[in-house]
Amino acid sequence: MVQRRLPVPSEVFQLLKFRRPELNGRKRRLSGALTIADLRRIAKRRTPRAAFDYTDGAADGEVSLARARQAFEDIEFHPDILKPATEVDTSCRILGAPSALPFGIAPTGFTRLMHSEGERAGAAAAGAAGIPFTLSTLGTTSIEDVRSADPDGRLWFQLYVMRDREISYDLARRAAAAGFDTILFTVDTPVAGARLRDRRNGFSIPPQLTLRTVLDAIPRPWWWFDFLTTAPLEFASLTSTGGTVGELLDAAMDPTISYDDLDVIRELWPGRIVVKGVQTVADARRLVDRGVDGIVLSNHGGRQLDRAPVPFHLLPDVVREVGPDATVMIDTGIMNGADIVASIALGASFTLIGRAYLYGLMAGGRAGVDRAIQILRGEIERTMKLLGVSSLEELEPRHVTQLRRLVPASAVSAAEASG
Repeated sequence: MVQRRLPVPSEVFQLLKFRRPELNGRKRRLSGALTIADLRRIAKRRTPRAAFDYTDGAADGEVSLARARQAFEDIEFHPDILKPATEVDTSCRILGAPSALPFGIAPTGFTRLMHSEGERAGAAAAGAAGIPFTLSTLGTTSIEDVRSADPDGRLWFQLYVMRDREISYDLARRAAAAGFDTILFTVDTPVAGARLRDRRNGFSIPPQLTLRTVLDAIPRPWWWFDFLTTAPLEFASLTSTGGTVGELLDAAMDPTISYDDLDVIRELWPGRIVVKGVQTVADARRLVDRGVDGIVLSNHGGRQLDRAPVPFHLLPDVVREVGPDATVMIDTGIMNGADIVASIALGASFTLIGRAYLYGLMAGGRAGVDRAIQILRGEIERTMKLLGVSSLEELEPRHVTQLRRLVPASAVSAAEASG
């Protein structure tokens, strides 16, 4: 029988630990966010539906995005036991310069829609964390203002090829003059993907006040206060506004983009040039042979061609084809630091985060971006320690198995024939 007694008051008082209440609402909600998914839930609660869906959504049935996220969930780690990794080094060199973490911030369009601090918050947070920030051609903060927000950090510029080539050339010249060191030449957007959430929400640029948007705004007055008391939302690098994002992209982008355009930009641009939007092994090989400084395996976050290849699935084959000395980066579907660790283990030189950073931005502006980076850093460090590796260089393919739900029919037929 258990021997019972009356509670001892002094022992009870020792158990009473009251935290000082946090009166700052932003700090309180961000400190309670333990994962990027937590930041997403906060972002959804605080952001009007059209703005949140523009960020959260993808093309058509959103199959590409779902598959990309599932691919990261379908991995199996293989830790080394009895191999202490009490301290880990998360730094790396990418495109000739250091980064404190193996990820940077990907280019995202119309970022001030998510929060009035927009690209300035992302650039400043990236600079403070010691990682690169990429400004989109469709950004809502100018090249020069992004540089002023991050005067000493690494800045990259994502470039679309416009129907009016001089617009693209002028943007490249301005980015070079502002000290951006790398261009991400984007090749997966000859026309816009079908962003069905945007159409269903009646989303346009600039946002329009309708009965539906007014009703949606009632529980989110803080977002509308920011929207109505800051500079009008518009593209910083384009003069064309009015219409859906798809309509604007189709009007501005040139579907005849070719290798000739890549050659022109390479001649014009004094820094590193990376091709973003590579989706086949053959194209990766062709680009590396042409001497580009790097490639990004990407299906544009699932926002262009739905059912496109999953970059994380493509990664091992590309690395085998182009060799370990080529710079191969990856984006799409990254929501956890473990996703980043797995990518590095399978041969990626670097990774880029898009929605993960935007959820933080919507949840709390600059402080929310800081929190997103902090969450990912903690997950990277913890995963590395649990794997028994002290540096990124120690990560190897043997640490990760990709568990495949989607196997090509040809592979199944070959396996059945051999069996």
